[in-house]
Amino acid sequence: MKEYDVIVIGAGPGGYTAALQTAANGLKTAIIEKDSLGGVCLNVGCIPSKSLLKNAELARTLRKDAKTFGISCDNLEFDYSAAVARSRKVSKRLNQGVAFLLKNAGVDVLFGRAEFIGPHSIHVFMNDGTEEDLSAGSVIIACGTKPVEIPGMMPDGEKILNYRQAILQPELPGRVVIIGGGAIGVEFASIWSAYGSSVTIVEMQSHLLPNEDAEAGAELERSFKKQGIKIKTGTALCGVDKTENGVIVHLRQDETESTVEADQVVIVVGFRPAAADLCLEKAGVECTERGWIRADEMGRTSVPHIYAIGDIAGKVLLAHTAEAMGRMAGDLIAGKDAAPVRYDLMPHATYSHPQVASFGYTEESAKAAGISYKTGKAGFIANGKALGLGENEGWVKLLCDAESNAIIGAVMVGPEVSELLPELSLAAAHGLTAGDVARNVHAHPTLSEVLMEAAASLK
Repeated sequence: MKEYDVIVIGAGPGGYTAALQTAANGLKTAIIEKDSLGGVCLNVGCIPSKSLLKNAELARTLRKDAKTFGISCDNLEFDYSAAVARSRKVSKRLNQGVAFLLKNAGVDVLFGRAEFIGPHSIHVFMNDGTEEDLSAGSVIIACGTKPVEIPGMMPDGEKILNYRQAILQPELPGRVVIIGGGAIGVEFASIWSAYGSSVTIVEMQSHLLPNEDAEAGAELERSFKKQGIKIKTGTALCGVDKTENGVIVHLRQDETESTVEADQVVIVVGFRPAAADLCLEKAGVECTERGWIRADEMGRTSVPHIYAIGDIAGKVLLAHTAEAMGRMAGDLIAGKDAAPVRYDLMPHATYSHPQVASFGYTEESAKAAGISYKTGKAGFIANGKALGLGENEGWVKLLCDAESNAIIGAVMVGPEVSELLPELSLAAAHGLTAGDVARNVHAHPTLSEVLMEAAASLK
């Protein structure tokens, strides 16, 4: 049995970050991954989707806004398969980068499926058919999630797709129905619509991005409709019939039933924990009724030397959350001081067109928590940089404590607003007020001036 100081299960953003941190702290480390280094995010999630979104931005400009920018061209052609190929190259390059970092750090990488055989022992069914037994003083579980599947509508990769199949397919769908108006659904809608696909989004809740501020969801919906994307909110999926040429999607809104015909339907309605095969009971690790691993604010499970980080802990299912938890766990195991991750200030970013970004309290959650707050708001409509970009839709809304004026949250809709988040979340983490942001000099012309204006509107 090979012995280590730390074994990490899962090599996604949280897992490989944790492994690099423990190795940097002088601990002998192994990491186990059954698929690809980098996990979902790097290989079939946030990284390749951003590559596709860049291609979509160019396609949108040339298809819809060329005259605005003084561009004229005949016989313009768009090769979506080339965009997908470019996205795969980006992912491959980063995958190789992770492999290099782990090798350079002295981390042993094992490709296979892990299961506990005791609190300190793990059996690995290697992908090459061999088996290994490992032991460690500490274990970090970072196995992530799987997409939720709907009985009777299982993905087949041709007419009914999950996010993984959708992001890998080289063909552009002519007509597509996206079930789920969360971040993944609206990003796919932005990509395919830019290339000319007929896109319909179906969301059961009352607005797009149901976990975000309702006003932001409504703003995104207005923009999407201008782009020709069809939106059906407050609508439930009843079933999918496959036909010779595509699918018929059955829907219900209140008591009214309807159908939509399409070439494909993509189901992106959420994620479920992926820890069922780990045999956690043999290690004494407790899970919730829904299968998430129980972990405290520092990632510690019911077994003190075993940590759960990233999506499997069920706190904030985002890659940068996992990375922050990985660094925290890596330091804790090494006996170093580590501050708990501020889940309440974790930034959220949706890379649709336009983008949506937020952190902290929304108006809805502040009311539910009984917090007295006030808001400041400013739009991109007159922002010089936004006008120059030709993208001046959207706004910034700040939430501040009614008495202290301390920033407690923000939501933004508009161009590149994901890049504006850190200033506000850093300000909130250090107790700064709207007045502090308003007095800070922002370069002109920049999109960030809208932050200054929103803060200045708070009296």
